Amino acid sequence: MKQIILCIMAAAIMSGCSRPAEDIFLEAENMSDCGGWVVDQQSMMQMGSPYLMAHGMGRAVEDATTELTLDESGSYRMWVRTRDWTRRWGKEQSAGQFQVVINGKATKVVFGTEQAEWHWQNGGIVRLNKGLNHIALHDLTGFNGRCDAIYFAADKRATPPTDSEALAAYRKEKSGIEEVADGGEYDLVVVGGGIAGCCAAVSAARLGCKVALIHNRPVLGGNNSSEVRVGLSGLIMQQPYPNLGLLMDELGGVGHWTKYEAEQNPDSERSRQIINILEQHPEKIQHNAGPKSNYEDEKKLDLLLAEKNITLILSTHVTEVEKEGNKIVAVKGKDIKTGVETIFRGKLFADCTGDGDVGYLASADYRMGRESKAETSERRAPEQADSMVMGTSVQWYAENCGEESTFPECPWAIEFNEQTYRPITRGDWDWEAGLTNNQITEIEYIRDYALRAVYGNWAYLKNHSERREEFRNQELQWVAYIGGKRESRRLMGDIILSEQDLLESRPYDDASFTTTWGIDLHYPKKIEGLNEEPFLSYCESDEIKPYAVPYRCLYSRNIENLFMAGRNISVTHVALGSIRVMRTGGMMGEVVGMAASLCTKHKTLPRGVYKEHLSELKALMKKGVGKAGFGEK
Repeated sequence: MKQIILCIMAAAIMSGCSRPAEDIFLEAENMSDCGGWVVDQQSMMQMGSPYLMAHGMGRAVEDATTELTLDESGSYRMWVRTRDWTRRWGKEQSAGQFQVVINGKATKVVFGTEQAEWHWQNGGIVRLNKGLNHIALHDLTGFNGRCDAIYFAADKRATPPTDSEALAAYRKEKSGIEEVADGGEYDLVVVGGGIAGCCAAVSAARLGCKVALIHNRPVLGGNNSSEVRVGLSGLIMQQPYPNLGLLMDELGGVGHWTKYEAEQNPDSERSRQIINILEQHPEKIQHNAGPKSNYEDEKKLDLLLAEKNITLILSTHVTEVEKEGNKIVAVKGKDIKTGVETIFRGKLFADCTGDGDVGYLASADYRMGRESKAETSERRAPEQADSMVMGTSVQWYAENCGEESTFPECPWAIEFNEQTYRPITRGDWDWEAGLTNNQITEIEYIRDYALRAVYGNWAYLKNHSERREEFRNQELQWVAYIGGKRESRRLMGDIILSEQDLLESRPYDDASFTTTWGIDLHYPKKIEGLNEEPFLSYCESDEIKPYAVPYRCLYSRNIENLFMAGRNISVTHVALGSIRVMRTGGMMGEVVGMAASLCTKHKTLPRGVYKEHLSELKALMKKGVGKAGFGEK
């Protein structure tokens, strides 16, 4: 089957569309040229829409632009849906400020300066011409100003809808998109294009399944993409199935843990290949918070596009699930830029979203936070269950640019001093926030708080610290705006993996992928003298022997045709500390793809594979689906 990347532009929002002199509603993410602004969809389920953000790391970004063609000229009251994202911390000066430019003239109103919450800011009366009108968002600060939509009201007394339901209905009415597109029918629909999802899709496709892979970003890889930049961790190709993980070599390339594996077994052909590659290309070793090229976005994309049985759908966020009884029959996704909705039907579904979005929408059983010691008898469980999780990392790095580099003052950021600042040029995994927040509903807050930490620390280091001369030529090169999450929902399966399973090496007849990472749990780290909530973390880890996790952790116990792979599988909070790393998640995906192929072959469901076809699954795991040769071109 021919591979496609679905990208349909809605007629009503295309550049140059003709409009009469009536109310005009422009979604910012629909603008024809986003310039230096980025599309952020991380909280679209909470606020109703993606939005544009000026993520310039202290340097104003290029304008986002679009065009409107009107049948007649007219004057309008303009409203802009925005927020002053630093005001919630009691800061008077606004970080993210911008103007709207209409036909080359900037409005007097500066946006992003009034309220902490998303709201409609009054932009005053503006005039739009008959014929072509040029509209632009002009960033003033480079510090994450954000725009959701622009509303031009022909009735100057009218106000745009503010109630979430009314606003959602108004968005839909004004989008001009009347029908839901048909995305086709598949044996397996994989939602989430991180490492686990990519491996699930490729594994199933190579075993003959017709697969759709839906991902809500334009870049594959999840935490291992250039948008988040977490290196691949965990050992692969372990007993009892040493061919599980060859697929990871194709997808993820070489890295720190690949090098470690090669050094442990230097005489194998694979190890010699790895060592040879790293000798010739030492830059290929993946670390956290490195240059974009380290994360090989194109390699992932090429691998998925090369699979004839995969239909790849990027920049599409799944927002709805359709069910019949306890089975999912379809998912509906919305393009994060155009707003076009598409329905994808399937016999089987795999939730590889990390957040367990599909399972949640389908009413799958799930948990969030820490179980109590009384419930699990785990040594590291708290006495009382609580909502604490491992947090979200916003990583960053700076480089020596060879000449003096300045950085603005950030009075809205966290205020550091000589005792509290961090004199470093790279923020690694431990720049982690939100461990006591809801990682799904509060992700914008978590990310924004982490940005205040990064920018506040860098501003103090560059402008005030006693060591500022050492950093005179250092310049911020990259700061993540997509948060690197570790934990949110965990979907419950027929077995819930526990700390005891890992530490005692409890055997199961359906042992599958092997986890090797220690039970690595993160906790908030307080900085003495800093009167702010933590933005750093520390870890406590228990070593484990390589442990083969039961297949029954990879499917939902109450949604009959739902698999899961990645950090949202069926484990306790404590056990998540071991299985959450990405190369381990890749092997989960590989097993899910194998099980999906057996479901398709035998017309059964995930639980049926365990009950009736376990020996066949074991044969597939023994063989693996990866190709030898390390996937290097």
